[in-house]
Amino acid sequence: MPVLLFLIDTSASMNQRTHLGTTYLDIAKGAVETFMKLRGRDPASRGDRYMLINFEDVPLGIKAGWKESHATFMTELRNLQAAGLTTIGQSLRTAFDLLNLNRLVSGIDNYGQGRNPFFLEPSIIVAITDGNKLTSSGGVQDELHLPLTTPLPGSELTKEPFRWDQRLFSLVLRIPGHATVEPEPLGGVPPDDSAITPMCEVTGGRSYSVFSQRMLNQCLESLLQKIQSGVVINFEKTGPDPPPGEDETLKPGPQSWHCCHKLIYVRPNPKTGVPIGHWPIPEGFWPDTNSPTLPPRSAHPHVRFSCLDSEPMVIDKVPFDKYELEASPLTQYILERKSPHTCWQVFVSNSAKYSDLGQPFGYLKASTALNCVNLFVMPYNYPVVLPLLDDLIRVHKFKPTIKWRQSFENYLKTMPLYYIGVSQRHRHFTCCCCVR
Repeated sequence: MPVLLFLIDTSASMNQRTHLGTTYLDIAKGAVETFMKLRGRDPASRGDRYMLINFEDVPLGIKAGWKESHATFMTELRNLQAAGLTTIGQSLRTAFDLLNLNRLVSGIDNYGQGRNPFFLEPSIIVAITDGNKLTSSGGVQDELHLPLTTPLPGSELTKEPFRWDQRLFSLVLRIPGHATVEPEPLGGVPPDDSAITPMCEVTGGRSYSVFSQRMLNQCLESLLQKIQSGVVINFEKTGPDPPPGEDETLKPGPQSWHCCHKLIYVRPNPKTGVPIGHWPIPEGFWPDTNSPTLPPRSAHPHVRFSCLDSEPMVIDKVPFDKYELEASPLTQYILERKSPHTCWQVFVSNSAKYSDLGQPFGYLKASTALNCVNLFVMPYNYPVVLPLLDDLIRVHKFKPTIKWRQSFENYLKTMPLYYIGVSQRHRHFTCCCCVR
């Protein structure tokens, strides 16, 4: 059930008129209504939840939140008035806090227990603003700053105000007051150079610099494509580059595919409409049962990939999770290598007790048809535990030898404790823990 939150700039500068005869605020309201009509054509929109926030102080700025109806949303949208300052930093913080209001109670973030991509609440914030100077009671700011403190319980457990399933997109209205004879730029809508753009990009979103009604319609179509069920991950290369292919020349220095900040798509189950998964992405720390507090985590996990070719591992009766990566320089590079039968292992630094890089928890692999790249998420340190489970099932028929027990005991010492809770959901892992 996607959450679509519209953050509308209601500062006084939104009263300026365009050559179309309408104000920026009129255009913003019309854009929201057009977006909702276009979205309503998609059967998947039946579960959408809409929210509305403007630039007034809390609580007046929250026009439609978790409890308000669709009718209330539309009424509040039409009644918006432009007056006051461009307090976008405070309003963005309000938007994120509203989205995060129930997460600690629902347990969706699973703090200290690994990150489950299949526990998610996909949310998109669409900010519509004129990109003017950021103003507040304290004066004019050149950079966007969000308040660091919030009364929201549990907010200290994430370093950033947003979460990995929340992305910010901004429509920055640049439509002039007088009609221009200059041709519009061809191709896609460019990003804007205003202060909100870096905030959009860090969440996995982007900004759009809108110079005409045609470009605005183009942006709305683009935003419709952004409504995806997924979470944002930082992928970063560790170790050397792979040897160049036959037609490839080795390029010195950092490459665009070395570090990518992109979605993995978390598809809902066709029967239930809810994503199903088994294994977490490990935490970036080894759990300390004696510590009274958890270290704060980054909103987006840092997953490191090794370019050493490995053999994909899957065994019968032990589940795995598969997530398609959003297109990026990394996916393009992997696909161009045309190696669908090898994979690159993935790690989370500091997830293991005795290794800075951690143990592999899965791998990146091109699909057999070479049309996408998938992240496979497996049991922690899967190259060790999968052969052990295969032996237990096929060779020992669930009657393990002393040697097997010792090997499994050694494996457990490399496994973060929270995987025990995960493994108890899976019959063969539970059996292994029982036969220790």
